[in-house]
Amino acid sequence: MNTSQQIDAFKQQFGVAPTFVARAPGRVNLIGEHTDYNDGFVLPMAIDRDVTLVGAPRTDAQVRIHSLNFEQTTEFSLSDIQKTGPEWSHYGRGVALALQKAGYVLTGFDAVMYGNVPIASGLSSSAATELATIMAFSAAAENGKLKIENGELSLVSAAKLAQQAENQFVGVNCGIMDQFISALGAAGHALMIDCRSLGYELVPMPPGATVLVVDTTAPRTLAGSAYNQRRAECEAGAVFFDKPSLRDVTMAEFKALQPRLPTVVMHRCAHVIMENRRVLDAVAAMKAGDLEQLGILMSQSHESLRDLYEVSSKELDAVVEIARAEEGVYGARMTGAGFGGCAIVLVANEHAAAVAAKIADEYPRRTGRTPNIYPCVASAGAGHWKLGE
Repeated sequence: MNTSQQIDAFKQQFGVAPTFVARAPGRVNLIGEHTDYNDGFVLPMAIDRDVTLVGAPRTDAQVRIHSLNFEQTTEFSLSDIQKTGPEWSHYGRGVALALQKAGYVLTGFDAVMYGNVPIASGLSSSAATELATIMAFSAAAENGKLKIENGELSLVSAAKLAQQAENQFVGVNCGIMDQFISALGAAGHALMIDCRSLGYELVPMPPGATVLVVDTTAPRTLAGSAYNQRRAECEAGAVFFDKPSLRDVTMAEFKALQPRLPTVVMHRCAHVIMENRRVLDAVAAMKAGDLEQLGILMSQSHESLRDLYEVSSKELDAVVEIARAEEGVYGARMTGAGFGGCAIVLVANEHAAAVAAKIADEYPRRTGRTPNIYPCVASAGAGHWKLGE
């Protein structure tokens, strides 16, 4: 669905013409898995799939949002925000409450919302919804800017407030990466984020390659309990090394004390320490335009996640194995928490269609499942604009 179709849908739903468009993208993580809660580094990119709100300000404190994906409408008052209504509406309600608690004065609006970020596939449709809604509140505000005493809402603040809404209102204990990249992404770039300091750097994607995102369509039934277990094992490793987190353990320190670690904890520590190094090496490779080295690092990351962190699955491994055998593929890895979800393939542009067709053909024979495959390029982060400008 394009913007003009959304405009028509708004007119049909509300009987007037909309005045603004607000959007925010989903994301995929190129490398840096299970490093975020260890104060480490991640390297996501915003993808060319997003959540878009087409809307118009109201003169009262009501917010009405009609979802074209769910064919449902939610309405709430900014003076009494409750966790009611359909589940998809909780993200918008949550960011409204977080913005108000931070001191921003909000204007109500009407909007139709549509997203082409696949839901529950690990591409952060939730963060895209949160940031797109924040952008809608900005667009509805006077002069298109949300303000408090000490200045205007920045994209960094927007990301933090979106994370706060998901943690405290929606009830999902996510990290900051998804909201950060949705807010701060840039076309043609990935974003290296230091999860301790929240420092970040835009890193140019080398030209000539496509990122294929392959949704295995496998359920992630073990992801929750296994995720908590991995966090506990990493915390045990940090205690063993007497460090604030595994981010602070050098490879020399790890090698010196490795024999004294319990085997499972040793494996978890090895992955995190080396994965942080791989993120920094990947940044260097991208700056040098070295797609081959970037692909090697991605493949090493998958092997580490499979063998040391033990969060891969037969479906994720199948995608990676099929892809790596194909011409033009630089590297492939699982992405996200694991036990299902998505894998990514870095492939030369001219071979992307053939590789996607090969995965679509071979993967069902190996797994009995049909994948969803999305060719993606690094895209712009959240924003809003007035219609007619």
